[in-house]
Amino acid sequence: MTSTRLRRVAVLVLDGAKPLDVGIPAQVFTTRATMPYEVRVCGATPGLVAGGDGLSYHVAHGLETLEWADIVFIPGYRFPDRDDPVPAVVEALVSAHARGARLAAISTGAFALAATGLLDGKRATTHWHYTRALAARHPLVHVDENVLFVDEGSVLTSAGAASGIDLCLHILRGDLGIAASNHAARRLVAAPYRSGGQAQYVLRDVPEPLGERFAATREWALHRLGDPLTLASLARHAAVSPRTFSRRFVEDTGYTPMQWVMRARIDRARELLEGSAHSIEQIASDVGLGTGTNLRLHFQHILGTTPSEYRSTFTPGD
Repeated sequence: MTSTRLRRVAVLVLDGAKPLDVGIPAQVFTTRATMPYEVRVCGATPGLVAGGDGLSYHVAHGLETLEWADIVFIPGYRFPDRDDPVPAVVEALVSAHARGARLAAISTGAFALAATGLLDGKRATTHWHYTRALAARHPLVHVDENVLFVDEGSVLTSAGAASGIDLCLHILRGDLGIAASNHAARRLVAAPYRSGGQAQYVLRDVPEPLGERFAATREWALHRLGDPLTLASLARHAAVSPRTFSRRFVEDTGYTPMQWVMRARIDRARELLEGSAHSIEQIASDVGLGTGTNLRLHFQHILGTTPSEYRSTFTPGD
């Protein structure tokens, strides 16, 4: 971090807010030694906010919190397709964004974010049950119903509640690096990384017993990133044909098998850049990319920066 100031997180609780959606960012970003954030839960006004699922919330802060925040989370709420948020909420969100805050919607919180106009012309998602309603209510938004989350830079959206964890971990990776994100995932007992492009909901006519087998293959591959890994070797470990493996792998992860392997190698390189003094050439060899030139090429393509720049950003004291 370049500053000792805590990053400021606001969780905006709207009428009908869903408890899990509220709790996810409040818990993920709670202040602790490994999490340099300060969280404030707020509403349109301080006081009692009627929630969904039989719960209510007593919030200590009002909309002024959005002017304080670096990032504003908008949890999902009930009946999002009936009415837009009150004008004061929309205005406060627009003002916070204009000041430079990121706005991140979880589940049906995307409706409130779309009401600001800030999603017009951009990709966004929401809970699969509401994707068509979001597209109908806000036709200028490019609604993608087949992803877990969408990052458009200063505005981010996620699907149903559990994907809010994926969105939070994605934000952590960008803010603090992959080691901090993985640490938070372990604390939450959550998957350390699910692609934003992974399908929300895949309808299967017959239950298929391949999920655990494919998860075991991914775990097997993670321990062998320095070895040659091919589609054939991955499919052989899963005991299915390469064609079946490729099709199901994309459904389960949002990536082709070899795209996933490359990203796993880059993620392992990120960990080594953050936590070791190994040279770029040594790290490239350790993660199965062979040469520093190859590592730099793929690092730039996937992350938009170089290994050296990444190390400088996420090495304490630099």
